[in-house]
Amino acid sequence: MEIFNDLLKFTVIDIIDVLLVALLLYYVYKLVKGTVAINIFIGIVIIYFIYLLTEALQMKMLSKILGGFMSVGLIALIVVFQQEIRKFLLMVGSTNFSKRRKFFGQLKFLKTETDNKTDVDAIVAACNKMSSTKTGALIVFECNNNLDFLVNTGDEMSIKITQPIIESIFFKNSPLHDGAIIVVDNIVKATRVILPVSNEKNLPQRFGLRHRAAVGITEKTDALALVVSEETGQVSYFKDGEFIMFKDMQELTQLIKKDLA
Repeated sequence: MEIFNDLLKFTVIDIIDVLLVALLLYYVYKLVKGTVAINIFIGIVIIYFIYLLTEALQMKMLSKILGGFMSVGLIALIVVFQQEIRKFLLMVGSTNFSKRRKFFGQLKFLKTETDNKTDVDAIVAACNKMSSTKTGALIVFECNNNLDFLVNTGDEMSIKITQPIIESIFFKNSPLHDGAIIVVDNIVKATRVILPVSNEKNLPQRFGLRHRAAVGITEKTDALALVVSEETGQVSYFKDGEFIMFKDMQELTQLIKKDLA
């Protein structure tokens, strides 16, 4: 009967509270999904539930130990999830209300998979073609984090993506080939973009400036990056500041589609 009475006291504010908590947990999951941090996040949740259980069972000694851990856990969380917290704050802080795009357009994690219309096949096909001619290229896919702060470093565009367009942009004699391009949905939003370069010293020696720029932008935001090496013609894929392995172009296409979903 007590549970039934509590349900009757459930107000609209309580419903909104539950929905906001669910949305927050969902977005935290989206941030850490596919990274090592997901295992740490699950571990913290398990410890928290064990703490609640020890409190309910009045296991004082274990409860005090876990309580002490939880009290200093905030500092540990900031250290462990530094990169994820940075991405979250960047998404919130980079929302530009003065742009024509509406605020809720920034929250791409609310979109379904069918909303993503990026022609990944055309982009990968262009990279494959440029790889055969050793034409250097750097392509950045905007995800949840707004990259308008980078658009200002290059030339703002609005070009529908096709394979010939991508190849012509990075053609060696093209005035647009220097720097990166930013892709939003199925549009080239900017060309000749200057990206932050990673200072990581443990990168393989075969990685040049394009690769360092790809690592830099993907570790500072949740963007994805494709690089075609001008020296070797090798195509590289970067996510969360890390080089992602793939067998062939077909697997690469599937990986990008999955990460953009």
